[in-house]
Amino acid sequence: MNDLKQLPMTKQELGGEADFVIISGDAYVDHPAFAAALIGRVLENEGYSVGIIAQPDWHSADDFKRFGRPRLAFLIAPGNIDSMVNHYTCAKRRRSSDAYTEGGVIGKRPDRAAIVYSNRAREAYRGVPIILGGIEASLRRFAHYDYWDDKVRRSVLSDSGADLLVYGMGEKQIKEIAKRLSNGEKVNDIRDIHGTCYMTSDISEISQQKDSIVIDSYDDVALSKDKYSAAFMVQYTEQDPIRGKRIIQKQDRQYMVANPPAMPLSQKELDEVYELPYTRLAHSSYKQEIPALKEVKFSLTSCRGCFGACSFCALTFHQGRIVQTRSHESLIREAKELSKQKDFKGYIHDVGGPTANYRQTACKKQLEKGACKDRQCIGFKRCPSLNVSHSDYVSLLRKLRALPKIKKVFVRSGIRYDYAMYDRDDTFLRELVEHHVSGQLKVAPEHISNRVLELMNKPDTELFDKFVLKYNQLNAKYGKEQYIVPYFMSSHPGSDLNAAIQLAEYLKKTGMRVEQVQDFYPTPGTLSTCMYYTGRDPRTNEKVYVPKTQSEKDMQRALMQFYMPQYRNKAREALLKAGRDDLIGTGKNALVPPLLNKTAQKADRKGTQKSDKRSFDGRKQKANTNRMGKKSGKRR
Repeated sequence: MNDLKQLPMTKQELGGEADFVIISGDAYVDHPAFAAALIGRVLENEGYSVGIIAQPDWHSADDFKRFGRPRLAFLIAPGNIDSMVNHYTCAKRRRSSDAYTEGGVIGKRPDRAAIVYSNRAREAYRGVPIILGGIEASLRRFAHYDYWDDKVRRSVLSDSGADLLVYGMGEKQIKEIAKRLSNGEKVNDIRDIHGTCYMTSDISEISQQKDSIVIDSYDDVALSKDKYSAAFMVQYTEQDPIRGKRIIQKQDRQYMVANPPAMPLSQKELDEVYELPYTRLAHSSYKQEIPALKEVKFSLTSCRGCFGACSFCALTFHQGRIVQTRSHESLIREAKELSKQKDFKGYIHDVGGPTANYRQTACKKQLEKGACKDRQCIGFKRCPSLNVSHSDYVSLLRKLRALPKIKKVFVRSGIRYDYAMYDRDDTFLRELVEHHVSGQLKVAPEHISNRVLELMNKPDTELFDKFVLKYNQLNAKYGKEQYIVPYFMSSHPGSDLNAAIQLAEYLKKTGMRVEQVQDFYPTPGTLSTCMYYTGRDPRTNEKVYVPKTQSEKDMQRALMQFYMPQYRNKAREALLKAGRDDLIGTGKNALVPPLLNKTAQKADRKGTQKSDKRSFDGRKQKANTNRMGKKSGKRR
């Protein structure tokens, strides 16, 4: 594996003309988890020469000329994370690090990288086609609410001036685009590839076709939240490669046309993509590590897509609801290759994807008719047609852990506990506990208020409690000291102070200490973001309470961490505001103690300063308390 060549980052390394130049917002890591590497290797495998300009200096066009004029196109890949999310917390504060940059340094990419990179590429070489892709393009392809500007922005295709936008994972689209450009077709004539968007001034031929839907224009949705909500629901429900329709939306004087999503890759195609000759290393020019590589270097991607459809998750808009899986044989070959790396210690860190324990489509009819337009597969309610089986995943994990040089195979990308509980055969849960947990199992109940959970499209709390009980029983059976790391979210639409207090009481009752609190982050392309902006559930048009002030967000967060001294005052404020002073005191049900006298306050502040060193604000708890409220001799 180490004898393989990386894709070139300089003209000298390339040694000739570049057919395609990829402009990447991330450092170049030759690993399939990094978009530039994956698309670059796909094109290389098709016979094209590819150069990568990773995190160029965007203050002028000079760095964009590194390879000279590309023969076919510039490919803009802003990064594995939307550049605004990459740069700012949900409180709109500048982040201090970037996991996709050498040494974790922040600031190596611009805000709104898709727009900036496209403009600089155009400035560098006029007339060269510009193809925009990646998560930033996928989620911003329509007129969308932008949390950072607090307004509706145009399609990123319109704002960037790119010639084509590729949404979704992109392998099929980029191969077809490359073929047609290489055959001499003009980029402005490439209008029929599924999974792409383009701008046009004339929709007379396509707007009347049965497979086309014209939604309200950018001007209309920017002025009317009702129209925004209606337009979003069309985008959301038509996100299907089999039954989805072409969507047209006017952007000022032109129209943005979004063709239906591309068909999912077959198992053979997915295997081929992940078995391309990746070195799995950062480019040799880097002297410091790329933090994001550490998380995936010894992990296996076994699936794509997710039929979970959590309201706050953007996967529906990017990978879609139809699950695609790699073959056992392909994953075994990759595991064997990983075991040859000199720094491999015998541990496969993960075997998963968006949801680790999804290894087949939700039901058979998805492959024939697509995912249902008016029904979810799983979530607050389970579809009766849901196919629940872990037999394939169990078989895969057994094969992997039986390989030579493999000491342990972990499942760390997170499982859907509801899907596991729906399986009448508990073999998966038993073997998960016995063989595949690294001390902590990550699960995401997200909340415990049924009103909030329904808006999130997450299962009710009763099922989570049953899962916790089952998990603890299995650990006791196998003599394991393993814990659940529950993830909860504060300030999601629908969560008022009463709902936050309900969650705090649940944490107190169960003895849970949340390791990480995530405030709801209104990112482009999600159902929850539409709720946040419009104040309504677009599925029902019912009003939804939305916590928007930083003061209330801080109170909801403090309620989830009521036991920490630095959050007591804010938690008291929340309880008093909600009229729940019965939870302030020293009784067994109290969340926080009464307001202290001056001497006690001074002592409390000293405790707070010490506690700040182990703050939960985006970092892991360093306290010696396990996640279900029991004392442990060491941190797990």
